[in-house]
Amino acid sequence: QVLLVESGGGSVQAGGSLKLSCAASGYIGSPYCMAWFRQAPGKEREGVASIHTPGGFVVYADSVKGRFTISKDNAKNTLYLEMDSLKPEDTAIYYCAARGALGWASCSLRSYNYWGQGTQVTVSS
Repeated sequence: QVLLVESGGGSVQAGGSLKLSCAASGYIGSPYCMAWFRQAPGKEREGVASIHTPGGFVVYADSVKGRFTISKDNAKNTLYLEMDSLKPEDTAIYYCAARGALGWASCSLRSYNYWGQGTQVTVSS
């Protein structure tokens, strides 16, 4: 059974930074993808960033390129999302997700079948 547990959300002023963590346990696949998604009130869930293990290939949504950094500590089996230059429009519940990878290529932000419970990020202006 795969278990994903997010932490690190909170409230911050615009221009500030936050770092989210997602501790993973259980067998996801080999290779596999992990990603961050977010959902703001009244909006559809949006893919934010993904990373391939073991390849390390990363993908970012245009809305966060240059501001967010996805990374993974394979020894700790923990996924991270470092968020800088935060904007009020980044306010959302952030979810960690995982799935098996389709070979040796970057991971799309689609079709994830394991999900965490989410952590709230609030950015005030």
